[in-house]
Amino acid sequence: MASFEPLPGSELTSHHSARSPAEVTTIIVHYYRGEMARMSSWRARLDQTSNWAITVTAAMLSVSLSTPTSHHGVLLFAMVLVLLLLFIEARRYRFFDVYRDRVRLVEKHYLGSFFGSEPAHRPWQDVLSQSLKHPQFNITAFGAMCRRLRRNYIWMFLILLLAWLLKISSSLLQPAGAATADAHAPYIDMIASAQLGPIPGWAVLGGVAAFYAFLGWMSRQRITRDEDDGSVHV
Repeated sequence: MASFEPLPGSELTSHHSARSPAEVTTIIVHYYRGEMARMSSWRARLDQTSNWAITVTAAMLSVSLSTPTSHHGVLLFAMVLVLLLLFIEARRYRFFDVYRDRVRLVEKHYLGSFFGSEPAHRPWQDVLSQSLKHPQFNITAFGAMCRRLRRNYIWMFLILLLAWLLKISSSLLQPAGAATADAHAPYIDMIASAQLGPIPGWAVLGGVAAFYAFLGWMSRQRITRDEDDGSVHV
């Protein structure tokens, strides 16, 4: 493993005497392993939340489309649950992003310099030192939601939307006696079937349309990162 001399006044310099290059290398190796473990732990939590969202989507689809007597509100409730899980995953992603960036600092400026021919860039030690002393989120809660929505959750929301539209438009998925727009048409009156308790169908349709328009806007937001940090991101 490559070694380097500690910077004057840096955290790698002892109050009494400078550590040897071997000691510095050992510290970095063990620190890197520790941060990798923390990053992997939060990555597993992200996968766990995504799995919950997939399970909720599959369960609600099964309940809603399995019988005509099931209410279309089940799919609307599923949308709310998936949105809640998106909030939870965004919070977890913010922590994961902190540890991922620390690991990338070591990989990019220390290990990358060791395996390559370019000289090491010393300022990265100060960046890492400040991150350890005063941890700060690298991404906002809204930015984390946008990123996780674009990577995973948008597909679950689209599946729920298609299932909900099918539920309120197909006479085969509605209880017997549902109002039809035409006696010979295979489709029913979507506005009437979209009614949710005292809320009229047009208001429900408008609310769902506004909600998905907002999701579409969120999915188009781009969170900037370091241009030379590669394109492999969760």
